[in-house]
Amino acid sequence: MDYPLQLSFKLLALSRQLSVRDARGQLLFYVKQKALKLKESVTVFGDEGQTLPLYTIKADRVLDFNARYNFADTAGRHLGSVRRRGMRSIWKAHYEVYDEADRLDLEIKEENAWTKVADALLGEVPLVGMFTGYLFHPAYLVTRPTDPNAAPALRLVKQPAFFEGKFTLTKHTDLSPTHESRALLALLMTILLERARG
Repeated sequence: MDYPLQLSFKLLALSRQLSVRDARGQLLFYVKQKALKLKESVTVFGDEGQTLPLYTIKADRVLDFNARYNFADTAGRHLGSVRRRGMRSIWKAHYEVYDEADRLDLEIKEENAWTKVADALLGEVPLVGMFTGYLFHPAYLVTRPTDPNAAPALRLVKQPAFFEGKFTLTKHTDLSPTHESRALLALLMTILLERARG
């Protein structure tokens, strides 16, 4: 993939719509999350017309704080999963990414929890709340749990924007294509879940 990747979703849409584009502006993934579903199910498409399904992401249970979200390709082959670390994620977002054999493969951690707190508090202040998207920029790091001292493999940072959520994904260390796809699917689900949390 040609980094940095640009992730964006419309804030004022009835259902969440998320697109991923490479450094040349070419669309890689498009997600339109269905609203009001008890058991989360997301289809990742290769086009905005939603005619080219690439992956599915499905929750293993209904509305649970510790739900696991399983990734599969169009043939139904299990590619891995992502799970929020329950109580650890209340203060600072922490997700675990598992491979196809259910082994812990990667972790996604919020870089600075105070950014989220400040964004939430000031977001409630009349008029000031309109500008929090320009003031605070949460970041998420994708790391390997087997090498906690290594540089993060990927870093996702929210960018200033008014009427859409914009993120930039940069790559800092090499990943195999399988790891890269799994990490990107996990980040897509992380953004959707964190957005739902506020």
